Amino acid sequence: MTNDNISYYTFIALQKISKVMPKFLKIVLAKLLAFSFYKFHKKYYNRAKTNLDFIYEDRLSFREKERIIKDMFYNLAQNFGSFIENQGVSKEKLLQKVTFKNDKVFKDALSSGKAVVFITAHHSNWEILPLAIAAKYHPLVGVGRPLKQKWLDKILKRNREQFDIEMIDKNGAMRHMVKVVKSKKPLGLLVDQNLEGVVVDFMGKRASHTTSAALLAYKYDAVVIPCFIKRVGFERYEARFYEPIEVEKSDNIEQYILHHTQKQAKITEMVIEESPSEWLWIHRRWKREYPEIY
Repeated sequence: MTNDNISYYTFIALQKISKVMPKFLKIVLAKLLAFSFYKFHKKYYNRAKTNLDFIYEDRLSFREKERIIKDMFYNLAQNFGSFIENQGVSKEKLLQKVTFKNDKVFKDALSSGKAVVFITAHHSNWEILPLAIAAKYHPLVGVGRPLKQKWLDKILKRNREQFDIEMIDKNGAMRHMVKVVKSKKPLGLLVDQNLEGVVVDFMGKRASHTTSAALLAYKYDAVVIPCFIKRVGFERYEARFYEPIEVEKSDNIEQYILHHTQKQAKITEMVIEESPSEWLWIHRRWKREYPEIY
């Protein structure tokens, strides 16, 4: 039996066990997993610490930064458990975990007949967010990068494509995104990573930010809606639709793209500042502008 087969069957076993495991034991296991991440995964610990030192400098104490890192790993551990449990989950059971705020924004956008582009970030349980939107409101299309481990990529793809969600490959995605927007299917984008784009102010530092959502808004009159999820308890979440990002159009497309993208960065920053331990600090977010810090 290959290592991939062992890993796959181990995952299936964990999935079956999770269905009968009591909540208190899930919490204990999540805390143990988080502690092991914090104690032994030095690569990601160091990257998170580098980012926190870079952004907050001495505005946060060493202890405060350590608390953010520990809580970030605990959030990831809970996400891992959620990912296992949500394989083949029913709409009803999933929606017991997620409540929505300000959904009139999305409903109004759908009724307008315009294409809708959601922007979000690697914040809280970002994997459950599109599932909940599709389960409650409308199927959507997401963009993602395939994983190197084929067995895990297969499971991830199956999980992400529940409730009629469609996934497109992140590599060369713009051509496919244009087709999605033209067909008026809602599109979901993660916009908080270090991607090629324009330079914006993000958390007080220069950062490269993808222009995909802004381009789709400019060229195809798509409605760009920020939507973020936060944790309100163990296996309990609150997702909020924010007001659409609007920028007055002009003949200067470069200026429009920059202003629109800066607004995306600012609302993402606001969400992170509200609960910094729920953001994924292990990205090399500022690498393009400050490669020396990594």
